[in-house]
Amino acid sequence: MATDTSVLSVASREPSGSRAARRLRREGNVPGIVYGGGSDAVTFQVDARALRLALQHAGAVLDLSIDGETATPVVVKELIRHPVGGEAVHVDLLRVRLDQAIQATVGLELVGADDAPGVKEGGVLEHVTREVTVEALPNDIPDRLEFDVSEMVIGDTAMFSQLTAPANVKLFGDEDTVIATLTPPRLQIEEEPEIEEETELVGEEGEEAPEGEAPAEGEAEGESEGGGGE
Repeated sequence: MATDTSVLSVASREPSGSRAARRLRREGNVPGIVYGGGSDAVTFQVDARALRLALQHAGAVLDLSIDGETATPVVVKELIRHPVGGEAVHVDLLRVRLDQAIQATVGLELVGADDAPGVKEGGVLEHVTREVTVEALPNDIPDRLEFDVSEMVIGDTAMFSQLTAPANVKLFGDEDTVIATLTPPRLQIEEEPEIEEETELVGEEGEEAPEGEAPAEGEAEGESEGGGGE
């Protein structure tokens, strides 16, 4: 459970466009916004390294301090990362009350894959669902959920209905949602090399006509012309 919080200190900033946001990122900062909780939305900037460390050492709840003021509990509503580098490019935070349940998206990890009989036999384990929605008090929201696949055999399909949540946590989702599958090994069919076929065809076209067969059209004409000149 996420019982510990981490303080994140940020500096307020005026709302700006994409050009200013790019300048902030070049300077090592991440633009963000915090809203909810009956208060006005506030845009801010935070040191990229400080944000990364806070997210690594925090559970669901962060204590957000803006311009050195008293910290208030928040959760990450959305963290946008660069599609190539993976670094944070924008963060949305939501003010919360610790005595009121909230919904959040948490990661779903597969554990025990190396022990699964189907994997040992060469089967392919595919992780289909990687995130699930949960509802709980902010401090009860888990950092992640785990699903044990150590008993899966080839042909098995793990469903959302098999997922269990920690105490005081509710799961939201379709029971028929696929979490993971374990399929037979993929056979690699070797294609016959086309170059050999092409070589054979070239050889056939370049062969001379055997004795006794009619000569090619050009040869026949040449012999006829030569015979007429004698």
